[in-house]
Order: sequence, then structure tokens, then C-alpha cells
Amino acid sequence: MTKANLITKIADKTDLTKADSERALNACLESIQDILTKDGKLTLTGFGTFSVDQRQARKGRNPQTGAPITIPAAKVVKFRPGKILKESVK
Repeated sequence: MTKANLITKIADKTDLTKADSERALNACLESIQDILTKDGKLTLTGFGTFSVDQRQARKGRNPQTGAPITIPAAKVVKFRPGKILKESVK
């Protein structure tokens, strides 16, 4: 599914226009991004939890040459699905 498909689905379920649905979705995504940037964790009860974790530097290999490289440390976003989401996907 693409973002455009999601916007159409939101518009159908909420009786909003596609333009209003797009603004609502963009506002939601921006809010999630802001919360993760500032707080590092967002819990949506029943849906899941987004969290920011620190990944340590590690050794890897260049797939083309086989030469060893160091992969730098980085922050990554992780998602842990909630109980309701897990059950609905089964």
C-alpha cells in the first residue's frame, strides 16, 4: 500500500476530502517524528510502541570487495506491535 492509497482509505472511512485526509496524515506523521525526536518513545495503546534505540558500532564486510569495514553507531527507530494489532494480523 502506498501513501496515496492510505489517504484514499482514510477519506473513505472519515468522509473527509482527500486533501483533508492528506493534511491529517501528514500532521500525524510529523507529530510522531517530533515525539520520537524529543522523547524517544511513543506508545499507542493496542497498536504498538515506537522507540528510539542506540545501535553500537560494529564490524562488517564490503559485499563487493570482502574488505572489513566499521559500521558506525547510529540511532534507529524500532516498533513493537501491541496485543490488538498482533491478534488482528493472525
